[in-house]
Amino acid sequence: MDHPMYLKDVVTLKLDQEKCTGCGMCLEVCPHAVFKMNTRHVEIENRDACMECGACSRNCPFEAITVRSGVGCAAAMINVILGRTDQPCCGEIDCASSDKKTAACC
Repeated sequence: MDHPMYLKDVVTLKLDQEKCTGCGMCLEVCPHAVFKMNTRHVEIENRDACMECGACSRNCPFEAITVRSGVGCAAAMINVILGRTDQPCCGEIDCASSDKKTAACC
């Protein structure tokens, strides 16, 4: 499955390799396959695909992942869906549909 790309190099996602034990919980909860498992630990494979939903950081039992959820495209998508704005969520021309209930970046 192709994953959406958001604004390049703006995501707040950080992974502390020293804290990561390789449990793989982030792999399970990430909706956009941002992470991959290397031999013993998780790595960020595609940072720009992160929608900053915060699922990875909330579910990491070792606090190895931080992300400011609610910023970036995730917040913009929510604002479009709630009708707070009708602007495309991440600068893409066709990013948000005209139907606010189905508007999304993905």
